[in-house]
Parts: sequence; C-alpha cells; structure tokens
Amino acid sequence: MYRNLFSVGALTLLSRAAGFIRDVMLGAALGTGVLADAFYIAFRLPNHFRAIFGEGAFNAAYVPSYARVLETEGSEQARSFASRIFTLLLLAQIVLLVLAWAFTPQVLAVLAPGVDRNPEKLALATTMTRITFPYLLCITLALLQSGTLNANRRFVAAAFAPVLLNVAMIACLSLAFLFPNAGLAASWGVALAGLAQLGLVSAAAWRAGVAARIARPRRDRESKMFFRTFGPAVIGSAGVQIALFADTIIASLLPRGGISIIYYADRIYQLPIGVIGVAAGAVLLPEMSRRHAAGNAHAALHAQSRAMALTIALTAPFCVAFLTIPELIMRGVFMRGRFTAQAAAASAHVLAAYGIGLIAVVLIASARASFQAQGDTKTPMVASLISVALNVALKIALFRPFGAPGLAFATALGAWTNFALLAAIALKGGSMRLDAIFWKIGAAALVGALAAAALAWFLPGAVAPLVAWLPAFRNESALLIALAGIFVLYGAVLGLGLVGSGVWRPGRTKRALGPA
Repeated sequence: MYRNLFSVGALTLLSRAAGFIRDVMLGAALGTGVLADAFYIAFRLPNHFRAIFGEGAFNAAYVPSYARVLETEGSEQARSFASRIFTLLLLAQIVLLVLAWAFTPQVLAVLAPGVDRNPEKLALATTMTRITFPYLLCITLALLQSGTLNANRRFVAAAFAPVLLNVAMIACLSLAFLFPNAGLAASWGVALAGLAQLGLVSAAAWRAGVAARIARPRRDRESKMFFRTFGPAVIGSAGVQIALFADTIIASLLPRGGISIIYYADRIYQLPIGVIGVAAGAVLLPEMSRRHAAGNAHAALHAQSRAMALTIALTAPFCVAFLTIPELIMRGVFMRGRFTAQAAAASAHVLAAYGIGLIAVVLIASARASFQAQGDTKTPMVASLISVALNVALKIALFRPFGAPGLAFATALGAWTNFALLAAIALKGGSMRLDAIFWKIGAAALVGALAAAALAWFLPGAVAPLVAWLPAFRNESALLIALAGIFVLYGAVLGLGLVGSGVWRPGRTKRALGPA
C-alpha cells in the first residue's frame, strides 16, 4: 500500500506542479476583475459537480461494489458490471449536458446569483460555461475507468490523468493571442483536457483488459446495491465540495473580485489536499474494500491507521505555512501581471482561514473509508448533512461582516465537524482503530509543527533583508527561503521524534511501520 500511496502522491504532485504553472499564467493573464470572475465561475461549476458526483459519490459507491464482484465472481463479471454502470452514466451525462447548454443563464442565476448584476460578466460566464461543461461528461466517464484501474491495483494512468488538464490549459493560454480573450482560451483548454483524460484512462483500461464498454443495462443484484449506496454517497462524499460550492454562490454576491480572490487561495489550499488527501483516499478505499471482501477486517483497520498517520505527518508543514506566512505565499506565487499586492493580501486572509481546516479535510477521505469499504454510505451522509448545515449557516452569518475570509473559515469549521463525527462513530463502532504507532507519529508531527511555527513567526522579517539586494524575483526568493526553513526544521524534528519513540529505525522502516 505504501508504494502505491507514494506513487499516486508523486504523480499528483506532478499534476499540482503543472497546475501551479497554469495558475500563475491565469493570475497574470486574468487578474481579479470581471474576466477572471467569469472564467472561474465557468471553471468551478463542472469541477464542483465532478468532485461531488464523480470523485466523491461515484467512487464511494462504485469502487467497493466493483471490488466485491471482482473478489467473489471474477474479472469477467466485474467487467460486465462496470460496462452496465458506464452505459447508464453516459446516458445521464448526455442529458445533463444538453440541459446545461440549453439553460446556462438560468443555471448561473441559481448557482452564482450575483453574476446577473453585471451584464458583461453574465455574458462572458454563459459563453465560457457552455465551452467548459462538456468536461464534466468526459471526466465522469474517465473516473469510472480510473476506479476500475485502481480496484485492480493499477494507479499510474489514473493518477497521471489530471496532469493533462493543466497541460491543455497551459497550451491554450500560450496561444491566447488566437482567441478573443484569455478566459476563452483557458475555457477551450478545459474542454480539450476532458477528451484527453478520458482517452488516456480508457486506453490504459483497455490494455489491462478491464475497460468498460457500452452494454445493455439490467437490474441485477450488484446494480441494485450500487444505486442503493450511490444516493447517500452523493451527500456523504460531498460535504467539503458543497462547502466550496457554497463559497462560489455566496462569493458572487461580494464586490468585484470576490470569486477570483477565493479561487487563488483555494488553488494553494488544494495542493496538499490533492497530493496527500486524494492520494490516500484513492489507495485506501480499494485496499480496505478488498480486505473486507476477503474477510480480513483487522488488516483493513491496520491499513487505515497507517494511512491516517502518514497523512497527518505529511500535511502538518503545509498547515503551518498557510497559517503563518499566507501573504508571503500569495506574493511569491501570484504577484505579477494583473495580480496586485492588494489582491495578494486579500487572498492571503482567505488562505489562512482555509488552513485552519486543512488537517480535517485531508483526513475525511480516510475516515469515510471506514464505512464505504463495507458498503455503508448512509453514515457518511448523515455526518455530511450535519456539517453542511453548520457550514452554510456560518457562511450566511459571516460573509457580510468578514467577506471572503468568513466563507473560508466556515468551510474549515464544517470540515472539522464532518471529520469529528465520522471518527467518533467509526471508533465507537469498531470500524476505525488508531494504534500506538498512530499516536506516536501524531505526537512527533505536532512537536515538529510547533517548532516550525515558532520559526515561521520570525521568518518574514528575517528574510526581507536577505532578498532586498536582488534586482528581481524578491517575492519568489523570500517564499523559497521561508518554505525551506519551515520544511527542513519540521522534517528534522519529526525524524528525531520518530526515532526517539521507536517508530522509525533507519534501515528497519518496514518492520516499524508494519505491513500494508
């Protein structure tokens, strides 16, 4: 499991690196004005739907069902099941796409209600959304093929596919002079990326002999079980995404630039979530599903405990950076072209507020796996409903007095509520077991984070004189020095803590961590 986790994480890191280049180009080309707000609405709508119905709910219902058929009935029956679900998914996505194209202005009026106050923004958002929305059809089908590959322990193609989104958008932004504006260029990049991602994972599944095909749907036992779990999974897996979706809706009511300010902070915030949280969920859910299907619950709990401990250890330094040097981050990453110092300061407040909930967000997928691996999607649904209700109530209460940071803070509190409920129910019911190794790693990570935070408190003032003599790239250099200090100190303290507690002995890592 560790090899797969690090492989997926490494490929996801490659995707995020490409995404970083993409977002820097977007920030320079679009800034935080009307064009930026219109594009980010068009970009976020299909991506939110993808995350809710695709990566979240669909995987939660599909991967355990497919793994169960594969384990008990063999590869041919599993492929037949995948093909039937693929066909139904294709039909549903075609209907959704046609409706979205036909009623785009009405959809925007509901999902981004402030956009119709500005006719120029509404016209731009309508055009761009019609270009980007087919991405949802392609990526949803790609996610089914990816789930099939993951359940067969083939992670490379599915983990690499997101790189193509960033590559396609970078290519189109590089050719922006051929389009009426940079927003339209980026929108066409999104549409082309969907086709590229679907082609990549479909080819990989075909080579592995597990590709889903068009097949006549039928109401068999596995299909019924899938649809019984899919509905609750939509809600159970969507808590964080619904919160971010609500940010888009409410942010459309903020003054000009509110949507884009949240977007830039969210892109930084999503880096550890994508590299660590998504990788852990992608590997852990099929791993636990297979072990439960084989009747080995102890091994499933062991894998979950190790995955959660590793997730905390890898996420902690990002949390420190987001909370202590958010403005340095936003200046170093985005402040060029049309992205001003004022925009960097505004986005920094949002990033810090998001950072409060970072640990909870990356752990939610692992906590949900306690239930989803055994076919229980109702318990995560209940936890998600409670957290979403609190989240939206806080957003409504906070967005007027605090603006965009208030929305991000509500998202953070909602994430902690969701995780706390899932963990409490799982621990009480015996579907989660945190062993001594987990607590030792967690303690070492906490001490390392406190040490790094103490250093980070003095970094901005200490770094400024070091970069003042540079003729250019002062913000970038200051950020690199600060991040190097935080991560090196954290890693040193973490390593000492693991050695001191006996968790890690150089040369005996496998024995210390145990099999997974």
